[in-house]
Amino acid sequence: MISRYTREEMGRIWEPENIFRKWLDIEISVCEAWAELGKIPQKSLKTIKEKAAFDVNRIGEIEREVKHDVIAFLTSVSENVGEDARYIHMGLTSSDILDTALGLLLKEASELIIKDIETLMNVIKERAFQHKDTLMIGRTHGIHAEPMTLGWKFAIWYEEMKRNLSRMERAKDVVSCGKLSGAVGNYAHIPPSVEEFVCKRLGLEPSPVSSQILQRDRHAEFFTTLAIIATSLERFAVEIRHLQRTEVFEAEEFFSKGQKGSSAMPHKRNPVLSENICGLARLVRSHALAAMEDIPLWHERDISHSSVERVIAPDSTILMDFMLSRMAGILKNLTIYPENIKKNLELLKGLPYSQRVLLGLVEKGLTREDAYRVVQRCAMKVWEEGVEFFDALTHDDELSEHMTEDDIKLFFTPENYTRHTEEVFKRVFI
Repeated sequence: MISRYTREEMGRIWEPENIFRKWLDIEISVCEAWAELGKIPQKSLKTIKEKAAFDVNRIGEIEREVKHDVIAFLTSVSENVGEDARYIHMGLTSSDILDTALGLLLKEASELIIKDIETLMNVIKERAFQHKDTLMIGRTHGIHAEPMTLGWKFAIWYEEMKRNLSRMERAKDVVSCGKLSGAVGNYAHIPPSVEEFVCKRLGLEPSPVSSQILQRDRHAEFFTTLAIIATSLERFAVEIRHLQRTEVFEAEEFFSKGQKGSSAMPHKRNPVLSENICGLARLVRSHALAAMEDIPLWHERDISHSSVERVIAPDSTILMDFMLSRMAGILKNLTIYPENIKKNLELLKGLPYSQRVLLGLVEKGLTREDAYRVVQRCAMKVWEEGVEFFDALTHDDELSEHMTEDDIKLFFTPENYTRHTEEVFKRVFI
């Protein structure tokens, strides 16, 4: 089901042709290293480089018989190379190829995801500056709190994605690693110099020490990073869904001409794209758990991690690519309703300014406890009687002993809540 959404470039990374190409690149690089050490004749190396090739269908045919993918691959290559194929895979074990190739594939996928993150950040930045001064109500516990700006909300998202970008860059470095150290990792049949040569040639770091495999904490960090990014996207999506609720309706996913929201109710315009991101985030988080389960293997290696990675590596990276692209599209086309934002800001008849009044009374000499008691008493009249907060304040005898109406008016100015916006934007968007 997901494949129909897969963006072509990320999908190609996990196609058999690309995976086997990585395997062949590694095998040829190892032969080049051996040739430099005099273990493979230059004439044989030339033959290998000229003739080494594979056929995906032939590999599948052989694998159905031998039940081993790397052996099937090597057999297919050998059929093309001929006698000099005896030098291919010399001193190696299957995991040398599989794990080093996985490092190359995850590095390649990481580079696309990093580009996706940067694209999303650019969209968020654009929306932040568009709405830097769009005053709206802030909410805590889902309840109206104090005024803020819509741009401030986007600035928070941008800063979160900056952290995600740093995480992704670190995760890329952690998995951009190879190993060519043999059956239990002790270099019994291949020297560390070959590993170093090949990894340098391929743009990977050689693992300082390994068993038959690269240790899976590396990969768990990678997939956990994807899970964190997916959860950030879910957080943004949940906010959009809340802002699109009928009772709020301050923002809405773009609804195109001819689009339908419900098979039963023609009036419906649902936040389906954001809901889709929320659902996919659950999958990516589950993959992170599976990756952590891969860390404790038996002794120098068992094969229980392999089946997991064959699923979560393509699925997680394809999902991440899709989710980042989708969120960029949602935000780029997000419809904002300033009139509803203003209506909601004024919904509680001035109550969001209560803290300014509280602090004003403290400045006039009241204790915080007495000031809180006075302001809360006036606020409760708004909740219970529906009066304007300003009127409740000006008609409170105790409060009037400390403040005039003009004093109180000063607390009802939105500028009190936006005066540091420029300063904070400079900190975020440097």
